[in-house]
Amino acid sequence: MALFDEAAAAVPIPRVPRPIVIADYGAGTGYNSVLPLCSAISVLRKRTQPEHSILVTHTDAPDNDFTALFRTLSHDPDSYLKRDDASFASAVGRSYYKQILPSNSVNLAWSAWALHWLARVPMPVSDHLLAAYTRDPAVRAAYARQAAFDWHEFVAFRGRELCPGGRMVVMTMGVDEDGQLGFGPLVAAISETLEELVARDVITADEYAGMSIPIVGRTAKDFESPFAPSGTFEKLSITGMDLFDGEDRFFKQYRSDGKADAFGAQWAAFVRAALSPTLAGQLTPNRPADAFSHALEAGVAARLAAAPAGVRIPLALVVIEKKQPRD
Repeated sequence: MALFDEAAAAVPIPRVPRPIVIADYGAGTGYNSVLPLCSAISVLRKRTQPEHSILVTHTDAPDNDFTALFRTLSHDPDSYLKRDDASFASAVGRSYYKQILPSNSVNLAWSAWALHWLARVPMPVSDHLLAAYTRDPAVRAAYARQAAFDWHEFVAFRGRELCPGGRMVVMTMGVDEDGQLGFGPLVAAISETLEELVARDVITADEYAGMSIPIVGRTAKDFESPFAPSGTFEKLSITGMDLFDGEDRFFKQYRSDGKADAFGAQWAAFVRAALSPTLAGQLTPNRPADAFSHALEAGVAARLAAAPAGVRIPLALVVIEKKQPRD
């Protein structure tokens, strides 16, 4: 990620023996951060001594699969632990919508595919899995307020944690020019599969009615809101922003090899890993979550393989810097 490398090249770094501290907010299993972190650490290493310690703190909610995270860090050939002998990993299992690291301790920060998840579900969505596609204006308004509050809190606490001159790069979901979240074919396949599972008595109608995915996309105005009107908030300012469509790598591969089954299977595996646990949270206690997840994955794979279509993925990259005190 070029912007993250640029940040690594520009941030002030402490002198030995104090470690350089990198925070990974919303680490998940480490899949979305392993390459950017390794690249940024290689940039930092050129600026300091080989033995200068670099401490990476991976943060996520308490129920995150930290075992999978450390497995990624231990075994992935692109992990910084494989490439840099003076780098060290740690983890914090607390919500990043609060302060979770010491003030003025973080030199460089990264967050990818995390901030589209809301801190809480503001209200049920009765007519769709996603609030972005509901016809209920009250639901839309409630989700917009929660999204604004979450972004405000996330930025405010990073303002405390970042060192003066520190930078943070955030990659999260945006919206398209129509204000939509995207992912149309995928969302349709999930909804149709869930309706089929109700018809097959795999889940009940009540379980399905309770299912929703509490994610949001944001506009440029949404990202800028905490910083208005002065352009500064908690000594932070936005120094770069790019809203763009991410590449559907699975569809690109399908257009190359024509393997519809592989296209469907790849997107379905994503659904099982990223979304199925949230949906399964509405199952009754005696309902096996694994059986549900397997049925959901199979149904989504079959539908997407039957009618392959590119998935639009609106994304946003935001670069935030904490100002340094004047000499």
